[in-house]
Amino acid sequence: MNSSHNLTAHSDTGAYVRSLMELDKTTLPADGGERFNRLIFARSPYLLQHAENRVNWYEWGEEAFKKAREENMPIFLSIGYATCHWCHVMAHESFEDKGVGDMMNRHYVAIKVDREERPDIDDFYMTVAQTMTGGGGWPLNVFMTPDKQPFMTITYLPPRGAAGRSGLTELLANIATLWRQRPDKIDNNCRAVMSSLAERQDSGGAIGLPDYTTISNRASSTLQKIHDPNHGGFGTSPKFPMPIYLGWLLDRERSEERELALLTLKKMRSGGIWDQLGGGLHRYSVDRQWLVPHFEKMLYDQAMLASVTVKAFLTIGDDSFRTMTEDIFTFCIRELRSPEGPFYSALDADSEGVEGKFYLWDKREVDDRLAADSELFCHFYGITAAGNFEEVNILTAPLTLDAFCQRNDLNRADTAHILNRARTTLLRRREERIRPLRDDKIITSWNGLMIGALATAGIIWPERGYQNIAAQAATFILEKVRRPDGRLLRSYLDGGADIPAFLEDYAFLASGILDLFEATLDPLWLTAAEEVTDDLLRLFRDPVSGRFTLIGSDAEQMPLRVSSDHDGVTPSAFGRTAQLLHRLAGSCDRPDLVEASRVALGELTEDLVQNPLGQLGALSLISCRENEPTIATFRGAVNSPEAGALNSLLHHHLIVNLSIRSEPSPSPLSLAICPPGCCLPEVSTPPDLEKLLVESGLSKRRST
Repeated sequence: MNSSHNLTAHSDTGAYVRSLMELDKTTLPADGGERFNRLIFARSPYLLQHAENRVNWYEWGEEAFKKAREENMPIFLSIGYATCHWCHVMAHESFEDKGVGDMMNRHYVAIKVDREERPDIDDFYMTVAQTMTGGGGWPLNVFMTPDKQPFMTITYLPPRGAAGRSGLTELLANIATLWRQRPDKIDNNCRAVMSSLAERQDSGGAIGLPDYTTISNRASSTLQKIHDPNHGGFGTSPKFPMPIYLGWLLDRERSEERELALLTLKKMRSGGIWDQLGGGLHRYSVDRQWLVPHFEKMLYDQAMLASVTVKAFLTIGDDSFRTMTEDIFTFCIRELRSPEGPFYSALDADSEGVEGKFYLWDKREVDDRLAADSELFCHFYGITAAGNFEEVNILTAPLTLDAFCQRNDLNRADTAHILNRARTTLLRRREERIRPLRDDKIITSWNGLMIGALATAGIIWPERGYQNIAAQAATFILEKVRRPDGRLLRSYLDGGADIPAFLEDYAFLASGILDLFEATLDPLWLTAAEEVTDDLLRLFRDPVSGRFTLIGSDAEQMPLRVSSDHDGVTPSAFGRTAQLLHRLAGSCDRPDLVEASRVALGELTEDLVQNPLGQLGALSLISCRENEPTIATFRGAVNSPEAGALNSLLHHHLIVNLSIRSEPSPSPLSLAICPPGCCLPEVSTPPDLEKLLVESGLSKRRST
């Protein structure tokens, strides 16, 4: 294989990957031929980025494992994703190195996996890494036997060692020798690893739920201890947005707790982690001040944060959070939305081989583009000749517009006009640059999160059309990202899909569709949510014990069930499943789902007690389960603007544990609200609803 056309020769990674996608591959041999390896036939942009490596990569599948068994070779499994910076570095430095390639091809069967396509593989082997080393990360590289038994894991390694540390070439040689000469040591290590994993395996014991008040107070106390009072956020650095923490804090009764979330949102919005020109959030900040981000942009981060900013707006009525929400959606619709309606997964951090280059500004370029507007713009966004990051500038907004104008004795309207004009000019200029790679995978679970965020925002601001955008995405997933037999699939790319969806895909999608029903009051969406949920129960619930699994019963299984499913950058699949079943039970009047929800929640009980911050979604559900839901039933012309106005007002009041029902009919519009133990008089106009909610005490609308 000739590596002369490899990725390092291309400054525009996106264009390079697109060229490989569009390449006529019908004449290529099965191994990729002289120029490529087998990954040239992959759909995943991440795998395609490795199609010209020196390594003769395989995709995960029987062909690779059969070769390893028949030739008695160890497997080198490498897991990453398209927008992973250190995955790029290792690809260029190590996997394009002739010495590494020769060593790998002679002694190993090499397999590449996109963790976003196969979260089951990634989850299992990341648990292996954490068990063996106490940590992990990507690229995750695993040495294992032909029967998938792991015996060593590493992350990034350069091709050759330095300063007393081994490089990848030396490690490959040492393990190849060990494989040939001391197979007993390999076998013993595999046994030890699998034994340690078996000890972690979930016993499936008690499903009794802990005391909500005790656990929630522990969670709150921990968050207050790790909260940064100066810059917001949690911990020191690197600092992640943690939308799940923020959403949970906003639901708390005490204003001091809610203020932790509000401060964090404001500090992120003013920092470099926020794209001040294009909107949206970068992955995380490498410093405490939110100044220098890791520049990749992930769909799930945008969806999760948008859900939080809607909640922040409802909590205190501050229009800055409405603007923040709208800016997130504007970015996603502009840069991540497919023409067919769903959303792509991510934008890379790198362009032209440099992390963040697409987003950084030299003051001279700003001056040249903005002319007379430059002085004000640079003052507002902290742009200087010296720069704030490696002699260039990451845009920040240290002051709000009101504070800036007050401090500098400026007219607010005039200043806003100049800044808006300047942002438009620079955004147009930025679009002329070589763009970061966009990973065009349409991932079911992440789209479910975005559908839910759009639908929820659409209830509060129906005039923005977010409900229609959510509906188009949901329709695409339901129609295109399924097998003919109706089995939901994990992802879709380049006109195809083939990996069965996981529990998180079903739970996140069904939850998003349920949000869409609550936004539109269209019973067809409730039916769709119920159908996806029934499939979830059939595929992911043991028919005897009722317990749930992350991998469908009809899909490839990992050697052991060892997942520690928890809230992280995305919600726990078990936790979201439990919430979905609880909500759907109220909207569909299905008591059987209440028990299923209890069992799903029981999967998390042990971890909830030990690590409340990892199970805040489950913790919130425990609170809801302690009381019957409030049922709000819309009858009559439920698809009318008047129904939308009632629905919007209802949600503005932040009613806890609310279930929506919809009964279309030719009758006049009415809304019946039944809190636990009684039903209130029906209403049909916003003033009557406002009065009813306030006088009944149902309204939880508050200020901070």
